[in-house]
Amino acid sequence: MTLRVGIVGGSMGGLFAASLLRAAGHDVHVFERSVRGLEGRGAGLVGQRELYAILRLLGCEQAARVGVLAHERITFARNGSIAQRDVTPQTQISWDHLYRTVRHLLPPASYRVDARVVRVENSASGAAIILDDGEAHRFDLVIGADGVGSVVRSAVSHGPTASTYAGYVAWRGLLPETQLPVEAATVLSERFAFYHPRGSQMLGYLVPGASGETAPGQRRYNWVWYRQAAEGLALDRWLTGSDGRLREYSVARGDVPDELRDELLRAADELLPTPFALAVHAEPTPSIQAIFDYESTRMIRDRVALLGDAAFVVRPHTAMGVAKAAGDVMALVATLARLPLEKALFVYEAERLAEGHRLAVYGRELGRPLTA
Repeated sequence: MTLRVGIVGGSMGGLFAASLLRAAGHDVHVFERSVRGLEGRGAGLVGQRELYAILRLLGCEQAARVGVLAHERITFARNGSIAQRDVTPQTQISWDHLYRTVRHLLPPASYRVDARVVRVENSASGAAIILDDGEAHRFDLVIGADGVGSVVRSAVSHGPTASTYAGYVAWRGLLPETQLPVEAATVLSERFAFYHPRGSQMLGYLVPGASGETAPGQRRYNWVWYRQAAEGLALDRWLTGSDGRLREYSVARGDVPDELRDELLRAADELLPTPFALAVHAEPTPSIQAIFDYESTRMIRDRVALLGDAAFVVRPHTAMGVAKAAGDVMALVATLARLPLEKALFVYEAERLAEGHRLAVYGRELGRPLTA
């Protein structure tokens, strides 16, 4: 049976679902709220088996080969010396290249940008996506792949649908490796580096360039500094953009006020080992992402299904966000291929609900030291 499917959210989970469903013969339409799509917003991601499996199904395994190898993991002491060394190679795949590769599997007309979905109307016979201008689109099935701030959740859950702040944020930097000072690059390049002060964590690693470049000198250095911020005035201040308006979940590159960046630089000098402090100073436009939790009690209801972070917000420490979305998509498409729609959705939920809870709990455990 050919289904007309609407997908809310055009990041990796939505793209995976759209591409695999279209390959199975379904009529698929993606609604992405960003004005120009999401290209250029990602850094690197750790390849997991679910990612490799879905790329094989889509016929684009080559996208997983565009990555940068970190030859070892190191952990710094406060004085900048290496306190621990673990010779465990790890490859960081290019998020940007992966996004472009999978998006190109869809015809442009199937991926609509600047489409702000305000709600989904659900019933036993179909579901409708309602845009902010009142425009309505009806589908046999609507998939919520709209992440931490999902508007689709309310069409599935009878309980709370808001994500819960975890107590800390991720300051992020992504800069050409040539901008790293030599003193920092000598220690950080070709390594996955960590620093674990109490109530915080700093990490950094090389990722491919914006167009998938992997040659030395053409790559980028990605750093993430997890820092506590109490909910309320402290968090609101960090989530206020350069125009003075409060952001709900994150502050994008180029939107962090100068005074906040200056505070970040002073904190880096005071709290971080020199190589990491230099990396923070080298980033002119850091961004901020508040960390949230959410666990669904249901993943389906009538003609609506949730996947990825719309169903379970998996903390970034797990390195499983994209992989979990890929696993959700493969399970959903496989059940739709062999069962009638209503039964397929129930089987999908039964297969993926426990896995979502497991990863959510695992992420909270990994993040526990950051709230101590």
